Formats: sequence, structure tokens, C-alpha cells
Amino acid sequence: MTVLFPNDVPHVNVNEGPVALQKDGRLFIVYSASGCWTDNYCLGMLTFTGGNNLLDPLSWKKDPIPVFKQKPEANAYAPGHNSFFTSPDGTEDWILYHANSSSGQGCGRYRSPRAQKFTWKSDGTPDFGEPVNASVQINLPSEIILRK
Repeated sequence: MTVLFPNDVPHVNVNEGPVALQKDGRLFIVYSASGCWTDNYCLGMLTFTGGNNLLDPLSWKKDPIPVFKQKPEANAYAPGHNSFFTSPDGTEDWILYHANSSSGQGCGRYRSPRAQKFTWKSDGTPDFGEPVNASVQINLPSEIILRK
């Protein structure tokens, strides 16, 4: 029998849903980590470090901590299964993901799609920030507005 103490976080060996992200000649693989049925579902990232063989495990660096994770104070639990898009005018980068609004809601019908802008760090890696509360109104992706 396994005894869990209140601060123990169950470890789940799941990495799924990899998505490629490229910018300025750099390549990243962002994936969902942990089990979607846990509040600890989050995003991890691999960074291609060079070389000419994408299949060489030594050409990749795995971030030791999640790059995007739950934020209970924003009612954002288990954020994962992401994709990326650029605003219509090409000036903004966005992450699209799903999350739950309450703890313990698992992989089912409670997940909602969410989108928000992200930026880039000075070292060229993406900075996804933190999940925004679904009740916060955000601006739509920017567009080029043609005037007559």
C-alpha cells in the first residue's frame, strides 16, 4: 500500500501531443506532460541544440521544469494540449491550449479552450508566461487594417 502525504504530488510518466515551434532558425518541441486527469498536467519543452541530425538524442535539451503550468489563483488547472499561431498581421505569437477552471476536473467535459499571446526571451526561447483566468477579456490577435 502506498501512503501519500498531503504535499506529495503523484508522478505520472506521460509525455504526449508534441508540437513544433520555430523562430529565427531555432526549433523547439512543446509537449503535454503528466496525466491529463491530474491537476499537474502541464507543458514541457525540448530545444534543438544543433548538429545536423534531428534524430540524435544528444542534439536536444529537455527543460528540467514545466514551461507552462497550472495557476490556481487564475482558476487554470491542468493546462495542456497546445498549438501555436501567429496573428494575421504576423506581429504576435499566440498559444492555444485547454485547461480546467477547478481542481480535480480531469480530462473530460470541463476543459475549455484558451488562447493568449506569448513573447520571446532574450536567449531566443519562448516565454509562455502563466495561464490567464478565462474570465479575463483579452484583445483579439492584431490585424493589418487597410484604410481608404
